[in-house]
Amino acid sequence: MIHYISADHLTVGRVEEILTRGYELALSDDARNRIQKCRDYLDRKAQNPERPIYGVTTGFGSLCNVSVGSDDLAQLQKNLVMSHACGTGERVPSEIVRLILLLKVQSLSYGYSGAQVATVERLLDFFNHGVLPVIYQQGSLGASGDLAPLAHMSLPLLGLGEVEYKGEVRPAADVLRELGWTPVELKSKEGLALLNGTQFMAAFGVWSLIRAKRLSEQADRVGAMSLDAFDGRIEPFADNVHLIRAHKGQLETARAFRRLLEGSELIAQPKKHVQDPYSFRCIPQVHGASKDTIAYVESVLTTEINAATDNPTVFPDEDVVVSAGNFHGQPIALAMDFLAIAVAELGNISERRTYKLISGARDLPNFLVKNPGLNSGFMIPQYAAASIVSQSKGLCMPASVDSIPSSQGQEDHVSMGSNAATKLWRVVLNTERVLAIELFNAAQALEFRRPLHSSPVIEEMHAAYRKCVPFIDNDEVMYPHIESSIQFLRAL
Repeated sequence: MIHYISADHLTVGRVEEILTRGYELALSDDARNRIQKCRDYLDRKAQNPERPIYGVTTGFGSLCNVSVGSDDLAQLQKNLVMSHACGTGERVPSEIVRLILLLKVQSLSYGYSGAQVATVERLLDFFNHGVLPVIYQQGSLGASGDLAPLAHMSLPLLGLGEVEYKGEVRPAADVLRELGWTPVELKSKEGLALLNGTQFMAAFGVWSLIRAKRLSEQADRVGAMSLDAFDGRIEPFADNVHLIRAHKGQLETARAFRRLLEGSELIAQPKKHVQDPYSFRCIPQVHGASKDTIAYVESVLTTEINAATDNPTVFPDEDVVVSAGNFHGQPIALAMDFLAIAVAELGNISERRTYKLISGARDLPNFLVKNPGLNSGFMIPQYAAASIVSQSKGLCMPASVDSIPSSQGQEDHVSMGSNAATKLWRVVLNTERVLAIELFNAAQALEFRRPLHSSPVIEEMHAAYRKCVPFIDNDEVMYPHIESSIQFLRAL
């Protein structure tokens, strides 16, 4: 299957489909023509040395007033890539590297960047053949785009740096030689076209958004099992309650819980208690607010992945080259900070439900084991969840409120969007773990309600879960069951 890179609107859903269903990428004829038209225009423009063009016939950043001779333009671009490859820290996961390649090609395909067709096609070769540049998570300020990580993405184009290929990290030069590919010779402006841009932070953002949407659904399903296992009330999920507040996510959540618990013997039985704790009673308000945030962030990131975000921007039809700031990550930095908070809150309330399940309330045994005291039971999984939730709270300090001037003050306000992106990624993974721990507890608690049963939907999920994780009679090593719970959620 082939996805043709074009000016057609790219959705987050389509990105997920490309990544998960094994699509190869190719340029549409229209995209190839746009790229070539812009390149031809820029080549003509560069022949006029009387009118300097930033990054094309000048240096970069605060060196924008230093002119570079025509004989050195190619070396200027190569130097840019080499000197800016200053990433450090953890490697970017391979699936996100693939996403960076896809988004970079999409951005270059609009014909406002001045890249060569050959350069763009080599990025497609990397994606299609699984040649994944080694990129590091730290080093970008989020303006002028993701300079350091995108430099690492670009090094292998020149036969430099490292790539992961067939599961091994190898020198890019060796892999290019093995595949019969010659290094790309960059032309004027191309280094900037590759390095300026928001594809590193946008890739982390899109990956996290895809996972956040799934986590939102899973939080409802796991929360519904917990509500029934805790002998909770369904009245707080009634439509009339939510119609008079009418936040979309709140309504969706309440209706989802009623569907999930339809036919439950437990939810239908008379209750001794008048109210449930907030972690159960306010699920529509909390899960719903996260749903609304996810929808907002999807709109922002969708705009971003359909944009040209490098600098300067080339407009061949208008005979204009504009040095501006589309590389600035602020629009998505703010959104990713917001999404991190929304996803963390799914974990925050989940841990509180776990705590209630092990608390010995409502005829459930202390720590969800038959013989507490001799057995610690589910005491420590809740500790683990609390620890993870605490870490996520720390990660939710907005990165976008910070700015540190760089390049001798020329780049005096930056977005820190790359830090927002990598923190968001960690929060998403953390929340998945917390929900998996809640599921571990909820499935255990549900069995103490027998012979009554939950709804057909919840019982089906419970039966599937029991094929992966057993009921715990007596203390045993628990961490493999937590990992199995995580894997179960990923497949849910």
